[in-house]
Amino acid sequence: MPPRLSGKLSQLPTFSLGGYLNQFEVQTRNFGIKSLNTPKPSRFNVGPGLPILESTSTAALLRKANSLPLRTGAIGIKKGMTAVYDPETGKRTACTVLQLDRVEVVSHKTRQKHGYWAVQVGAGWKHPKNVTKAMLGHFSSQGLSPKRHIFEFRVKDESGLLPVGASIQANWFQEGQFVDARSNSKGKGFAGVMKRHGFHGQDRSHGVSLTHRSMGSSGQGQGGGSRVYPGKKMAGNMGNHQNTVQNLKILKVDAEAGIVVVSGAVSGPKGCTVRIQDAIKKPWPRIEAEALPADATA
Repeated sequence: MPPRLSGKLSQLPTFSLGGYLNQFEVQTRNFGIKSLNTPKPSRFNVGPGLPILESTSTAALLRKANSLPLRTGAIGIKKGMTAVYDPETGKRTACTVLQLDRVEVVSHKTRQKHGYWAVQVGAGWKHPKNVTKAMLGHFSSQGLSPKRHIFEFRVKDESGLLPVGASIQANWFQEGQFVDARSNSKGKGFAGVMKRHGFHGQDRSHGVSLTHRSMGSSGQGQGGGSRVYPGKKMAGNMGNHQNTVQNLKILKVDAEAGIVVVSGAVSGPKGCTVRIQDAIKKPWPRIEAEALPADATA
């Protein structure tokens, strides 16, 4: 609350300086910090006909319309690596063997309720005594047995939602198509900077003692604020993070054994879970009628 004037001061006559100030140009000061790196226009953000970038959820789905797969993926178990030979050229191609174990659709995520379209897929089997009551109710309401692994696969729209309980077999994928494989890499534990980040280490002479594989100085002098910046490469836990390998070609599909063989390597040790879905950087595969689950074609 502004201070009040005393009785004598409040009775003083007031003067208007509006006409006097108009005779001179009033200098206004813009407070703030001037950016050292001012934004520069580029051909991507300047030009006629560019759409207005909106921040609504509907606009976000429209921006992702061309990068979301049309159908759901599957959960596979990495069994190991082998090689496939071309009978004509004799070329050897390293490949990874993935097995699908009782992969079924558990539930859906819809645009009206959750804000996006997704299919919740479960694989494997888990004893009911090792499942929480909340998850038991989730599975029992859908009429399914408890699953060991549960993941979500985002799809473009509601046409990619399979019926709940539909089984996804190995023939869900076709030989020759490309997929993206997501899995967790091998955990290496606590590793030094040479193994984790590829540092070359310190000298083997000139007074260096017992610190040949150490990182050395981690901070700056007075110019950097005398502190260590966040994100500095240091020794720490290595591995055990999600990694996506894109554009893996499917070489073999065995529907009876539930085997899918993909070219190249997939991150993770033997027995890890791998999420396979149609590659977003390759043309979408043509869906054959016999590849659809029995519940989906009904």
